[in-house]
Amino acid sequence: METCFHCGDDCTTTIIEHQDKHFCCHGCKTVFDILNDNDLSYYYKLENAPGTRMSRFEGKFDFLENESIVNKLIDFDEQGTQVVTFLIPSIHCSSCIWVLENLNKLNPAVKTAQVNFPKKTVRITYASEILKLHYLVLLLCKIGYEPYISLDDATKKSSNIDRSLIYKLGVAGFAFGNIMFLSFPEYFEVSEFWLDKFKYVFRGLMFAFAMPVVFYSGRDYLISAYKSLRSKMLNIDVPIAIGILVLFIRSTVEVAMDWGTGFFDSLAGLVFFLLLGKFFQQKTYSFLSFERDYKSYFPIAVTRVLNYNGKSSHGSNISEEQAQIYDLIKGDRIIIRNGELIPVDGILIKGNALIDYSFVTGEAVPVTKESGDILFAGGRQRAGVIELEVVKQVEQSYLTQLWSNEIFNKNGASVFQSITDQISKRFTVAILSIAIIATVFWTFYQPSLALNVFTAVLIVACPCAIALAAPFTLGNLLRIFGRRNFYIKNSSVIEQLATIDTVVFDKTGTLTTNAKNVIMYEGILLTSEEKSLLTSTLRASNHPLSRSLYTMLADQDICVLDDFKEDVGSGITGISKGNSIKVGSFKFVVNNKITVNASANETTVHVSANDVYKGCYIFYNEYRDGMEAIFEKLSVDFSVAVLSGDNDGEKENLTALLPENTALVFNQKPVDKLHYIKALQEKGHRVLMIGDGLNDAGAIAQSDVGIVISENINVFSPACDGILDATRFKDITTFITLAQKGKKVIAYAFVFSLLYNLIGLTFAVTGNLAPVVAAILMPLSSISIVVFTTLYTYRLGKQLQIK
Repeated sequence: METCFHCGDDCTTTIIEHQDKHFCCHGCKTVFDILNDNDLSYYYKLENAPGTRMSRFEGKFDFLENESIVNKLIDFDEQGTQVVTFLIPSIHCSSCIWVLENLNKLNPAVKTAQVNFPKKTVRITYASEILKLHYLVLLLCKIGYEPYISLDDATKKSSNIDRSLIYKLGVAGFAFGNIMFLSFPEYFEVSEFWLDKFKYVFRGLMFAFAMPVVFYSGRDYLISAYKSLRSKMLNIDVPIAIGILVLFIRSTVEVAMDWGTGFFDSLAGLVFFLLLGKFFQQKTYSFLSFERDYKSYFPIAVTRVLNYNGKSSHGSNISEEQAQIYDLIKGDRIIIRNGELIPVDGILIKGNALIDYSFVTGEAVPVTKESGDILFAGGRQRAGVIELEVVKQVEQSYLTQLWSNEIFNKNGASVFQSITDQISKRFTVAILSIAIIATVFWTFYQPSLALNVFTAVLIVACPCAIALAAPFTLGNLLRIFGRRNFYIKNSSVIEQLATIDTVVFDKTGTLTTNAKNVIMYEGILLTSEEKSLLTSTLRASNHPLSRSLYTMLADQDICVLDDFKEDVGSGITGISKGNSIKVGSFKFVVNNKITVNASANETTVHVSANDVYKGCYIFYNEYRDGMEAIFEKLSVDFSVAVLSGDNDGEKENLTALLPENTALVFNQKPVDKLHYIKALQEKGHRVLMIGDGLNDAGAIAQSDVGIVISENINVFSPACDGILDATRFKDITTFITLAQKGKKVIAYAFVFSLLYNLIGLTFAVTGNLAPVVAAILMPLSSISIVVFTTLYTYRLGKQLQIK
């Protein structure tokens, strides 16, 4: 009987021939044509018969024409861009992931699609002015991926847990135990009347127990192998399925012919241990999944408005506190400053909102919002301070998905992943060849061992341990880093960190600390109105110097700004009731090119009111603890540089503090810092840029690895690869060393895995390994790699004294 090229089902009633292929229905043929016409035929090369039979959906989703229903389903809706997350139960293989993440080839209005395979969800960003949600759903249905949409779940998405593997494992374990029990008399060759009388009953029971083991617990291996062979491809399940069938058929024949008890115990043990290994691997990949619980991921803080008794306040007497976003509840008031990320959906209460949604949409054109408008999480405020009322508690997984957006991804393929892929492609062919050659040899030399050798070879060798080496090692390092307040975007960043040869630091806010600044004012005394306007202007800025100065002046009255502007790298301007104030560099404040030299170890912030120069605040720089030691260690193995937007008044002091081979570059605007990084890369250097994510955001985005040092975790730069808490600044060299040693751990694990397979195959082909022992060793190889990488990385963390 012919099978459908698209979905793999038998063509029982209708056979449709098209382009030398057979299809079970016109729906499967249509999907094939859609994929083929849009250059997506690679879908069928990733997995054999990966599709699902297309169901009838005419009129089924007409309710999506209702705007109120659409608004409940979508996650984001701004600037002609909508984001929606669908549960798609039919996602089942790599082909599904590939075609869904290439939806833009079927319809250009789809901007991006990200699949979460463990949860069977896809998050789609699309141009809503061109493609409506209704037609997006129909597009998914046409290619066989009908989303599950329930109006009851519009506000609470369901999460279906697949327990089938646990049930199969339970059946196999139960059968394995009982078959072993029934086999005891023949194991020990006990000669006893009643045992001899009922041995046929025992054998029949063993056969009965073996049936559900093969056709229920082991069916996934059989189906996978069948589809693989039918599509003329070989996957890792082929040798396993052959081993299962050979054991079952031989054992059945032995029992039927009264030759013996067969190998039902080995068969049940084989399937049980294979499923146990599969269960363990499933848990492992679930642990490594990017969609981690938000409390274990990077912390994002927000400024919550309080009154003096600590309750949410809507009155004039206010105070502020830093709160973690997962502590926010509906109704809380929060403050978002210029340049800060909006971490929750909220209603605009006060302030001029100019929101940049490029973090979500990739479009850099900001949108103006008025009081009462809804602001979606993921936007960045670009026009001073605003106050929001929280309307929905945050799911940080939404923000982590934004962080992993392709817009912010940097090129750099994983070397270890490439090696793993190459090994996996050739593994099955090599194992089948070895099994056949060994079986032919033993058939002539000692026929009684031929079947055992054939089965053992097929089972003992497995590339799973090799595949686990890199993700689990890097995943463990990711967890170790996170516990030490170093929050990495994904595990591949660690691999990139291990390859850097140049480290570039920003100065202000990175090498200097805001917590210990001593601030003095020199100049004309400011009036109370000017101090109030100055304080309100500083309140809207997220620059570390602005925050330090605002903290000092926080007891001044706050006024509402009519206008706010920040010139990156120069200063800020605030206007209220016709009065203006400028804060920043001397050139910015007085609008000329005269420079003022600062003394060593100090930074100046100048102030003018209504274009009249008033004076300056002098910040006596306090460098972070351990800075000199860090530069001494880095200078041994890396090229090191410091970039600063300040003048060179600090050069003499830094020259005395840092190693003489440190490059010191001053008067650098944000674009200059970016060009400096780019120039290093063009010379072949791999650059780590460490800054505060404000004036150096472009340089961080350009670098091979960009890390933001943060005393103020309200600041979050989507272009960065990691966020390092300022208290861990002294551990920078330690983290780099740990990343480098992590690469060695992966190399050791690769060697360990290859040695395991070589030793296992040696015992198997020489007839010294029973199939059931091979089945035990197969998952143990994966377990051993996980234990090895975990203990080794834990030991490295201890050795390197990251406390």
